[in-house]
Amino acid sequence: MSHILNSVGQLQLAGFMGGYEWILIAAVVLLLFGGKKIPELMKGLGGGIKEFKNATKEEEKDKEKLEDKK
Repeated sequence: MSHILNSVGQLQLAGFMGGYEWILIAAVVLLLFGGKKIPELMKGLGGGIKEFKNATKEEEKDKEKLEDKK
């Protein structure tokens, strides 16, 4: 990954999204789904992230059990 210095001299990752890009994405999502659907979408996204974390933890536990048996 290439690194660049911005005008203030801070190190930034090339291609990383800034504030204006996030605002544009939020505006597009709001226009596509409307204000009433966004909380439902975020709830589903949060549930998916929670499920992913639980699955990752279970995988680590299983891996530790296998290492303990060796």
